[in-house]
Amino acid sequence: MIEKLEKDMIDSLKNNEKERLTVIREIKSAMKLAQIDQKREMDEELLIEVVSKAIKTRKESIKEFEKGDRQDLIDKTNFEIDVLNEYLPEQLSKEEVIKIIEDAFLKVNPTSMKDMGKIMSTVTPLLKGKADMKEVSSTIKEKLNNL
Repeated sequence: MIEKLEKDMIDSLKNNEKERLTVIREIKSAMKLAQIDQKREMDEELLIEVVSKAIKTRKESIKEFEKGDRQDLIDKTNFEIDVLNEYLPEQLSKEEVIKIIEDAFLKVNPTSMKDMGKIMSTVTPLLKGKADMKEVSSTIKEKLNNL
């Protein structure tokens, strides 16, 4: 994925795709910053972390733009999210996510909401970057409330 990021940046420069180039440069600079701050190797995991965070931020921005009735900004942000999604692994379907959560429930055998952390720590390595963790968390909470 990191090689794809480099190649896409060069292609965007050649094809004069300014909006796409801006998003790619933002990813690269955020990765560099995270690498320095966290003293980590620049790898796929860091890329997934940075891109997921950027997507989350943009989704929150879209909610604010909707309140302000700013369709132009919503469209621009959705384009940026589409570009960012190219650098994430294939997203799991809702059914696949639920299956992983159910497996975690069988493994952990939770008794109350206090076991939320145990379940999240079980599913996070399996789902990080492959599913919206906010939705995963709400699905787990819902299941725990129905115990």
